[in-house]
Amino acid sequence: MPREILDFERPIIELEEAIAELKQAGDPQYRDRIQAYHKKLKRLYTETFSNLSAWQRTRLARHKDRPYTLDYISQITSKFVELHGDRYFRDDPAVVAGLAVFRGRKVVIVGQQKGRDVNERIFRNFGMSNPEGYRKALRAMKLAEKFKKPVVCFVDTPAAYPGIGAEERGQAEAIARNLYEMSILKTPILVVVTGEGGSGGALGIGVGDRILMQENAIYSVIPPEGCAAILFRDGKRGPEAAEALKITSVELKRLGIIDEIVKEPVGGAHRDPALAASILADSIQSSLDEICGLGLDELLDRRFKKFRAMGCFVERKHKKKKSSPKTVR
Repeated sequence: MPREILDFERPIIELEEAIAELKQAGDPQYRDRIQAYHKKLKRLYTETFSNLSAWQRTRLARHKDRPYTLDYISQITSKFVELHGDRYFRDDPAVVAGLAVFRGRKVVIVGQQKGRDVNERIFRNFGMSNPEGYRKALRAMKLAEKFKKPVVCFVDTPAAYPGIGAEERGQAEAIARNLYEMSILKTPILVVVTGEGGSGGALGIGVGDRILMQENAIYSVIPPEGCAAILFRDGKRGPEAAEALKITSVELKRLGIIDEIVKEPVGGAHRDPALAASILADSIQSSLDEICGLGLDELLDRRFKKFRAMGCFVERKHKKKKSSPKTVR
């Protein structure tokens, strides 16, 4: 498949290609030019990626070469055994669930899976889960609770599937049930937002004791284009809506929605998937060490307080201005 190049990445990629061509030529006279290009490349990286807009991060989060759940599972876990079906209707390929070993610790993994080519995207329904996907996820989490194993959730979906069939089979109830069950699940839950954290589709597997978010991921109640279509009657104003929604990792950390920002390789996880997986694995390990060391009562109490605190605000009391005496004429 052809490589996806975002507009703000193009100058960097073109310069990298020029450096590669000069190195391949193997001519010593190009040494000074290569060094000059490397300095320029370093400057370009700093200028481009040190201050990305919310819309640019949205595009990075949706990059087709970005690692997906199965990529991370294959790189950071071993002995993965996938579970299928929800025991009610059918299997949902948009949700991956199973048992695995992560750095010597047995875990249950739940995650949303997008597709790379056309056929896989159709098979995975573009990462948009049906009700049976959320019920499969809950079945896996209940298994983790039964055998006292931590749950690791990888969030990466534009939204829950909004089709008629999904609504007929209880999409809203399935998501609501997961929210309730995850809030009281008697085992540690770690949530990692790796790409798009979109709407209720993300929340359906998004309740946890710690929430990690990769640097260029997004997490929002609605995709920017959908917000723009509703508020501005113009979906093309997505970049404007992205800024207003506060969907980036930095903003969400400031607001207390997430607990930790997981760094990515310069330029995004798609530029070096192996390094991105290694960095993420370190964060997952430290977070699991923390929450798995808590007693059950403390774990559940902290989880409850964590989500109850979201959306709280402090109302400032303004001093009433002294009214000036009325003039009677």
